[in-house]
Amino acid sequence: MLHKTQKVAVEALELLGDLHPLVEQLGSLDGLVTLAGASNSVQVQQITNVPELRGFLHNYHTRILWPVELPAIQRAFIHASRGEVRELVALDEQLGQEPMLKNFAAASKRVGQGQLQKLRPLKDIRTVQRYLAAVDKGQAQGWHTLVYGLTLAVYSLPLRQGLFGYAQQTTRGFIHAAAPSLKLSDADARSLFEELCHDLPGAVEPLLAQGLVA
Repeated sequence: MLHKTQKVAVEALELLGDLHPLVEQLGSLDGLVTLAGASNSVQVQQITNVPELRGFLHNYHTRILWPVELPAIQRAFIHASRGEVRELVALDEQLGQEPMLKNFAAASKRVGQGQLQKLRPLKDIRTVQRYLAAVDKGQAQGWHTLVYGLTLAVYSLPLRQGLFGYAQQTTRGFIHAAAPSLKLSDADARSLFEELCHDLPGAVEPLLAQGLVA
């Protein structure tokens, strides 16, 4: 049983990063990838070289990952740790009003709800069952970031590890998705990953320093 629990916990850290809702769009290079802001947007019709990929990822980090996704994961983790389902559902509704997430809302919900179903067997975890019930009734959407934060709390995984893991997995996922068409070598992919994640502590540590968790 312990081995199974550890396996699911590891999958929670890895799967959501690999299946970030924007990765598929970037990997296909079809259509328009839009990172929309309240007054600005970054639109990339094609990513044909490394500088364009770097620019896309920089904008993703500064417009979505750092200001929206990581705080959402943190707050979901806190609410789940405290058994605050009502607050978790309210956060779910708040994310639905976030302009930055508009363009990949459907994908986020698909990924999040898929991962949430894996928690359904945890009948004794009241927070999981009540959030699942809210999603089943259409009272919550099951955003992938909230499910990720919930999963961290359920399996008692450290928030710091979860935030860094999510950011690194999503960044790596984007790079790997674009690598074949750009003929990006492993060394260049690793170098780009290290460059983009260099400032990650500056985004994660303030969230941990807010005094909201012990």
